[in-house]
Amino acid sequence: MTSQNPSIVLAGGGTAGHISPLLAIAAAVRTAAPGAAILAVGTPAGMETRLVPAAGVELATIDRVPFPRKPSADLLRLPGRLGGAVRQAGAILDKAGADVVVGVGGYVCTPMYLAARKRGIPIVIHEANIRPGLANRVGALFTKRVAVAFDTTPLKGALHVGMPMRTEISHLDRTAARTAAREALGLDAAKPTLIVTGGSSGAQSINRTIAASLGQLADAGIQTLHITGRGKSILDDGGKPLAADGYRQVEYIDGMELAYAAADVLLARSGAATVCEIAAVGVPAVLVPLPIGNGEQALNAAGLVAAGGAVLVADRDFTSGWVGSELIPLVTDESRLATMAANSYRLGIRNADQRMAGLVLEAVSA
Repeated sequence: MTSQNPSIVLAGGGTAGHISPLLAIAAAVRTAAPGAAILAVGTPAGMETRLVPAAGVELATIDRVPFPRKPSADLLRLPGRLGGAVRQAGAILDKAGADVVVGVGGYVCTPMYLAARKRGIPIVIHEANIRPGLANRVGALFTKRVAVAFDTTPLKGALHVGMPMRTEISHLDRTAARTAAREALGLDAAKPTLIVTGGSSGAQSINRTIAASLGQLADAGIQTLHITGRGKSILDDGGKPLAADGYRQVEYIDGMELAYAAADVLLARSGAATVCEIAAVGVPAVLVPLPIGNGEQALNAAGLVAAGGAVLVADRDFTSGWVGSELIPLVTDESRLATMAANSYRLGIRNADQRMAGLVLEAVSA
């Protein structure tokens, strides 16, 4: 295709943390180059099979090829599996007449990068995490067009652009939207409001502590909206969804901008996208990093906490006692929340999607 109507292939998937920036980049490219042909590539088992078509973006899939971390039979099978996925990736690129490949991480990206390199197709990378994934570490060897969400991500020569996000979030005016957002979520417009989320898959330890703390939250005059995660409704002893004064639970909401606008405080895990969105909208936050893995979530939160926009509490320390001694005083302290909101907003980057679209279109015309 021509540089005015480029063919752009975006690769990534598995989790919402990869898919959300992919879709934000796709939307920004469409705005900047309405004639562009856009194709996303994922795997058949990831969340992309639902989220990408729902966003109006065409999706192709290739086989998922995980990289075994230690010697095993899977490691012996890796070359054949990877070779097959690279051939699938190449067929997709050839059919699309791809002018550029944009990768955001995940299993799908390594074969896409290898197939693009073989064909001399330019590669643009966005890395969302402070600790870059294997696929993007490999891809960064093949291109100088590497962008990162956090300025401390160790990819050589990377450009700090921030996290691409939906414009409904990046352009959100929390103050103007608060009353309507609370009404849309079934909340009292005047009460101090805590919104709790464990991300797209929920967080069982957070859910348990909140369930054990409902009495003291209600006694403090705080209303709580609890986004439990799909399939993770909190049940009472009778097997029914837990109910209490000032408490409402839902498995998910369409549009986290409503939660950001409605919340006086957001309590959440510290995934990369969540941390960047919190800063972009300036919502005071309590962050409870995932206690497993490589410590990445605590690193994601560090800059926002150091800037005074969020409070960090370890998962093991997030108890009903902590809710009483730390969380409730925070939710009801308007002056402290105003300071946190200003500190958070000052750190936020709200144009990463446009900057990524610029990098992508520049790669096409180079």
